[in-house]
Order: sequence, then C-alpha cells, then structure tokens
Amino acid sequence: MQFDEAVKYLLSLGHETLAMKLGLANVERLLAALDQPHRDFPAVQLAGTNGKGSTAAMLDAITRAAGIRTGLYTSPHLVSITERIRLDGEEIAPADFARSATRVRAAAEALYEETGARPTFFEQTTAIALVAFREARVQLAILETGLGGRLDATTAAHAETVALTPIALDHQAYLGSTLTEIAAEKAAIIRADTSVVVAPQPPEARAVILARCRECNVTPRFVDADARVLAATTDGQLCATFQTAQDVYANVRLALRGRHQLTNAAVAIALAETLRARGCAITRAAIIEGLQTAVHPGRLEFRSGAPALLFDGAHNPAGAEALRAYFDEFVHVPITLVFGAMSDKELDKIIAALCPVGAHVILTQPTNPRAAALDTLKRIAAPHTKAHTLELAATPAEAMRRAVAVTPPDGLICVTGSLYLIGEVQALLQRQTGQLRETGQLKA
Repeated sequence: MQFDEAVKYLLSLGHETLAMKLGLANVERLLAALDQPHRDFPAVQLAGTNGKGSTAAMLDAITRAAGIRTGLYTSPHLVSITERIRLDGEEIAPADFARSATRVRAAAEALYEETGARPTFFEQTTAIALVAFREARVQLAILETGLGGRLDATTAAHAETVALTPIALDHQAYLGSTLTEIAAEKAAIIRADTSVVVAPQPPEARAVILARCRECNVTPRFVDADARVLAATTDGQLCATFQTAQDVYANVRLALRGRHQLTNAAVAIALAETLRARGCAITRAAIIEGLQTAVHPGRLEFRSGAPALLFDGAHNPAGAEALRAYFDEFVHVPITLVFGAMSDKELDKIIAALCPVGAHVILTQPTNPRAAALDTLKRIAAPHTKAHTLELAATPAEAMRRAVAVTPPDGLICVTGSLYLIGEVQALLQRQTGQLRETGQLKA
C-alpha cells in the first residue's frame, strides 16, 4: 500500500473509539502472526487518566539524550496518523508507515478469514508501531496506553517497566463508574516481575494499585511530586529542583508548560532511574536535558502572534482544572475560548472550570461522530458565561474566524475541550499557511 491507501484502509475499520473492542485476544493473535515484534526490544508502558502523554514525551527525550534509540507510540494524533509513531525522536516517514501497515493488513486479513474477527483500528495501529520499531531496531519502546490498561492493545507488548500517572474519572462508559473501578482497569498493566512507578494518587486509586502490586508480588515506587520551584517564565515554563533517593536534579527548566508538569517530570525521573537500574546508561545530565527539551503538541502548546494561540486538550475535569490553574497563574490578557468536546465527556464540569475565564466564548463542533451538539454546549455554558460573550460557530473554521475578529492583538485565543478539535484547527492553519506561501504572501 501507498501511504494514502494505508490511511484510507485504517479509517475504513471504523472510528477509533466507536469501533473499539476492548480485549487482548485479537491483538495477541495479530502480533503472533507478525512473529512477535515486541519481543525484540524492552518496553515501558504508561497508563493513567492525565499526564501519560507528557510523561512519555519526557521519558523519550531523556532516553534519547542518553544515546538510546527509542520508539515512541502515543495517541490520538492531531493532524497526521504518523504523529503516533516516533523513531528516535522523528515522526515516522509516510513510506515507512505504509510498509509496516501493509504487513499488518495482510496478517489482519488472514486472521479475519480464519476467525471472523478483524483487528480494530487501534489494534492494527499498535501493531504497525511495534513492527516499525522492530524494523528500526529500537533499543527501547515507550508506549502510551490508549484506554484503560487491562484490555488495551498496548498491554499485549508485555512491557517490563510500567507507570501509572494520576488517575481520575474519565471514559466511565468503558472503564467503570467509580474511581476504584477505573483504577483497577489501569492497574492491571502491573504484572509479576515488572518494575512499577506510581504518581501521587487519590486514596481510592492508591489502595487499588497497592492491592494489585501485592497480588503480583512486586514493590512499587511511589513518586514524591514535591519539587522546589525556583522561577517561572511569563508563559508558564517552570524552573525547579527535583530530589530523589538517588540523586538531585537542580535548576531544571521544564520545556512543557504548567505547574501540573512537575508531577509528570517527577514520574519521568523515577522511570529513568528505574531503567538505569535495569541496565540503561542514563546519566543525571541526560535526565535534565530530556526534561528541558521534551515536546508534546496540543498540551499547553503556545504559538506567539497577535493575538497569540494556545492549544490544550483539557478533555476531562482534571485536565480542565489544570488548564484553569494555568490561566489563573500565567494569563493576564483577554482570553477567547474556542471550545468543542465529545458528547460522552463530563461537559458540565469541564465547562464550569473553563468558561468563566473567557472574555469571549465560541462554541463549535469538531468533525467527529462523537462531538457534542452546539445546543447542548450552549445550554451547559450559558450559566457560566456572560450572555454577550457567548456565540456558536457551526465549524471550527468559522470559530477561528470569529476568534480572530473579536480578540484584541494583545489577547489570547485558546482552542480547547478536545484533541480532535485541536487537530482540526491545526490542520486548517497548516493549509492556510501553505496557501499563503503559494501566493507569495508568506515567506518560507
């Protein structure tokens, strides 16, 4: 398959979430048919509700700074599916993606003929990543769990090192209605003989994790997220000192914005030290360099301009509270919120956290079958927004036109509520930039 054909095939399998089938049987059969690519390298798996993507990005930067050839697998993507797979820090080339996808498709179709069960979009994309990692001869794979943990396709890779980032309520329709149930799904990535790193957790989640560790006869490393903050830039990048039982990491200027990144950095440090104990040559200097160079698009991603742009997923209440805290501490200019979200999210809590800060709020609907309807968003947002500052935009493109029109040059446009919305807006901006270059209105 060519790249475009590979993408078309994967999309034909159904929407990533709506067509999802939790369970490991299909992906395990698929990996077996591909000659178990995950057995060619050690792996780290991260699960949790918030922070797993940022922590994975930090760990990837740390291990690359240490000279370790890495494969990073994250989801979802914003603009191109190739964003999900990074080889030694670089997005996989479309031709390489297509080559791995061709192999996976052939194996998946053979399984379908044999069993009547076709591996899903996420199962096949996970297999594509693992095949690409084997082909690239990575020395370490870093895998962000897609949903939950117990039945997520990434769990079939049997990572030797696992981490649990902060757990909160999200995806209750799939994982359970209580924090205890959700924590049990995520803690199931812990197995016998794994090294386990655990971020600070609510008491209910911590109890579940401890019980799982006792069941598997492993001793977890609980992270102390208390870092000494020394300074902060005006846009929210912190300088802090982290201390562990093994070392001190002084004057670290975190590349990722927001105070919540202190916890993610502490987990990444603990993972790096754990990998060092497993034989990886990771120095203090590499850890500091990685934390200072990590990149994670769509999470407090700032773009300067007049007005400036900020992208942040904030797709659950915990994420929304983190974004609100960032606004309260670091943003002192008029904010225009461009907000769209999925209908299965806790919209009341997300909107209650974010809408009050907006000098202007524009509600829109991403091109996604799960997107919340505009009338639903308006009904929930109205009590939290001044009437004259609230408006609806049928499309993200229209929402951005309105945002630019109503935001003063010294203001900030924040696109938030869903990574799908962010991806759609960023693709729009890329097309506009390309058109300007073609007409000579923008210099390369």
